[in-house]
Amino acid sequence: MRVITGSARGKRLAVLEGEAVRPTTDRVKEALFNIIQFQIEGRRVLDLFAGSGQLGIEALSRGASEAVFVDCAKESIAVITKNVENCGLAGQARIVQTDYASYLARRDGTFDLVFLDPPYRTAGKGSAARGRQDERRRHDRLRASGRRGTAGYRRGL
Repeated sequence: MRVITGSARGKRLAVLEGEAVRPTTDRVKEALFNIIQFQIEGRRVLDLFAGSGQLGIEALSRGASEAVFVDCAKESIAVITKNVENCGLAGQARIVQTDYASYLARRDGTFDLVFLDPPYRTAGKGSAARGRQDERRRHDRLRASGRRGTAGYRRGL
């Protein structure tokens, strides 16, 4: 992974290895930042579930005034710290090790941009992966019964 453009353009970013992390690909990141490119400069950014910090770092590189990186894993905090320092953006970054709900409950000011990229596998019933599996099972049961799908059904789920 790398920083796409701005003051840290081309800098390589460290990432954690393993199944627990799922970094946003450069292609997706580039598409996202192409959409918001004129809404970044001078903004305050929150990167929840920061992982490697790449979304907040990209925003800082493109002119955001400050980025707050929040992640509950100490390994991720170490990688974010390394990446921010490597890109020369430590003066504009604040790194917080806590879970997202605790951080949001503190109401630590307001943000202009918020990046939410949670891992697929999270504890609890609200996990995105579990939600997709439940939707597939419900769809399979409907198909087996011969009934039509429910409102909001999308092909390919």
